[in-house]
Amino acid sequence: MATKRIADEPAYVLHRYDWSETSLILDVFTRHHGRGALVAKGAKRPTSSFRPVLLPLQPLSLAFGGDGDIRTLKSAEWVGGHVMPTGEALLSGYYINELLMRLTARDDPHPELFDVYAAVVRLLASGDPDALQWALRGFELLLLKDMGLLPALDVQTLTLKPLLPTEHYALVPEAGLQWVSGDTRSAFRGVQWQALHTALASTNPLAALLRECADLLVQLQRPLRLMLNYHCGVGALRTRQMMLDLQTL
Repeated sequence: MATKRIADEPAYVLHRYDWSETSLILDVFTRHHGRGALVAKGAKRPTSSFRPVLLPLQPLSLAFGGDGDIRTLKSAEWVGGHVMPTGEALLSGYYINELLMRLTARDDPHPELFDVYAAVVRLLASGDPDALQWALRGFELLLLKDMGLLPALDVQTLTLKPLLPTEHYALVPEAGLQWVSGDTRSAFRGVQWQALHTALASTNPLAALLRECADLLVQLQRPLRLMLNYHCGVGALRTRQMMLDLQTL
């Protein structure tokens, strides 16, 4: 983020930490300046204007400044548009926030990914249970693509050979897309990977994925989970484990 004062910056709060008895440290995702840390002085006071605004999964307009690793929040306004997601959708929102915090670098702008994130949050807040899994898988794919961690889905990664429409290929964290024989439960036909590749290359990839590949997105849950855990360096993300524990209960 630049050292000068930034105003009217679209942003979301990813996480918040106690800094003192009255203040908070915020991990925020902004459209033009990427992910960064802000101190919200006095935000925990009952009379603070920040108190009802600095919530996760809510579209905000922020002003901040400073030249240290942690900048100072000057103002924050809720820009409206949707209410807070609830239930499973809320946990899913925390999950995509954790992905951003683990995979994006500080002060590295990702405006297109920001727009995808905003669209996914709106879908989570819509209350449509069918859209939940589609939105999450679409976000995971586009996050990996934006981070340069997703191989091209129209060729075999190691050989660069084109995919054959009826042959099966699996997405392997260490090796990318590769041909498989025998057990094909975690693999997809070449024509299916090609459809995903075409959707990702469109001008509005999230909309194209949801429109053209919704059923396929749900089936991608396991390979994408393995891919994300590999690149995050963890066996399981904290929010995902929490979701599984709650489902067990």
